[in-house]
Amino acid sequence: MLDVKWVRDNREEFATMLSNRNYSFPLDRFIELDTMRRETLLEVETLKEKRNAGAKEIGLKKKSGENPEELMEEMRQVGDKVKEFDEKIGTIETELDDLAMRIPNRPHESVPIGADENDNIEIRKNGNPLEFDFEPKPHWDLGETLGIMDFERGVKLAESRFTVLKGAGARLERALMNFMLDLHTMEHGFTEIAPPILVNTATMSGTGQLPKFAEDLYKCVDDDLWLIPTAEVPLTNLHSGEMLNEVDLPKYYCAFTPCFRREAGSYGRDMRGMLRQHQFDKVEMVMLSTPDKSYDELEKMTSYAERILQLLGIPYRVICLCTGDMGFGAAKTYDIEVWLPSQNCYREISSCSNCEDFQARRMGTKYRPAAGGKPRFIHTLNGSGIAIGRCLIALMENYQNKDGSITVPEALRPYAGGMEIVK
Repeated sequence: MLDVKWVRDNREEFATMLSNRNYSFPLDRFIELDTMRRETLLEVETLKEKRNAGAKEIGLKKKSGENPEELMEEMRQVGDKVKEFDEKIGTIETELDDLAMRIPNRPHESVPIGADENDNIEIRKNGNPLEFDFEPKPHWDLGETLGIMDFERGVKLAESRFTVLKGAGARLERALMNFMLDLHTMEHGFTEIAPPILVNTATMSGTGQLPKFAEDLYKCVDDDLWLIPTAEVPLTNLHSGEMLNEVDLPKYYCAFTPCFRREAGSYGRDMRGMLRQHQFDKVEMVMLSTPDKSYDELEKMTSYAERILQLLGIPYRVICLCTGDMGFGAAKTYDIEVWLPSQNCYREISSCSNCEDFQARRMGTKYRPAAGGKPRFIHTLNGSGIAIGRCLIALMENYQNKDGSITVPEALRPYAGGMEIVK
C-alpha cells in the first residue's frame, strides 16, 4: 500500500499514476474519506479534552462541597458524543482502509509509460530460435503421443486446465525442480524454504493478493485459509510484523510449491495443453533488501532466472513491462519469455519484480539502519525461478526431434537419472 500522506499531498501526481497504469480508482471518494476522518478526529480530540477538563472540575466541586450534577450531565452528553464520533471514525476507516488496500504501487521512474503489452520494451535476447527441417509439434501433441501427458484424465479427475504427467513427463518435472533449487541454493545464495501452501487472509493481504484478486484465488469454505497462487505469498510474509537489522539484509529465500489460480479473467485463452493451468508447479525467489540496494537486487534476481534457461539452452528474451501491463504490487518488472516453436513467438516464463516498500507497509516489516535513525520499511522483491510446467513445455518443443522424440538437455540429465531421450 502507499503512504496515505503522499496521496493526500500529491493528488495530481497520483491521478497521473493511476491513468498511466490504466487503473480505475475512486480518488475523489478516497480524498473525501481521508478529509472526513481527519476532521472527525480533530472534533473527537476537542471533546475528549473538554471531558477531561470537566472530570477535573467535577472532582474539585465534590471536594469543595458543591453539587456537580449539572456538570456531570453535561459530561455524560459529551461522552455520548465521543462514542458517536468514535463509531463514525470506525465506519470511515473501514471504507478508507479497504480503498487504500486497492491502490496499486507507484511505478519506478525507469518504467516505460504505456497502455498494454504492445508498449513493453525488449531489453535483451539470448539464443536464436531453432530452425527445424520439419513442422514442429505443439507440446500437447508431443506429450500425448509419447504417453507422458494425459489431458483427458486431468479433466476427469478435476476439470479443464488440470493435467496428469506420467512416466518420463513426471520425471522431467521433478528433475527441473531439483535442478532449479540446487542452482539457487548452491550458486545463488538462497535459503530453501518449505512453506505452507495454505495461508490465512492476513498473509494474502500482506503481499497484495487480497482484497483485489479474491476472485482469482481458491478459498477453503470452512476455514480462514487460501491456497497460495505463488510461493511469493508465504516467503515474503515470513517476516511480517518484524523489525529486522540492516546487517541481516539482504535475505534470499526460495521455495518449490504447487500454485493454484482460478484464472478468472482468462477464460478461452490457452485452453489446449498446459500453458495456463489452475494448478502448476513453480520455484519462487524472494529477496528482502534495503531501499538503496533493491534495484541492484532486481538485476541479480533476473539474471538468476535467466541462468536456468541459459544452462538448459532454451532461447529467451527479457522485456521491461510498461506501466499499463505491470502487476498490481510491482514498482518495476522484468518478464522473461521463452521461445515456443509451435506458436512461433515468445511466451512468459518468469516475472521478476521490485515492489519497493509496497508490501512491507501492508505487512508491517521494517529494519533498523546500521547508522542509526528511525526504522524504515524494507523493500521486497519476488521472481519466478522458474515456472516448471512452462519450462517443461519449452524444453519439449525446443528439443523435439523429427521422429517425435525429445532430447533431454545435458544439464538436466544428472537430475533425470541419466535419461538422454524421451521416446
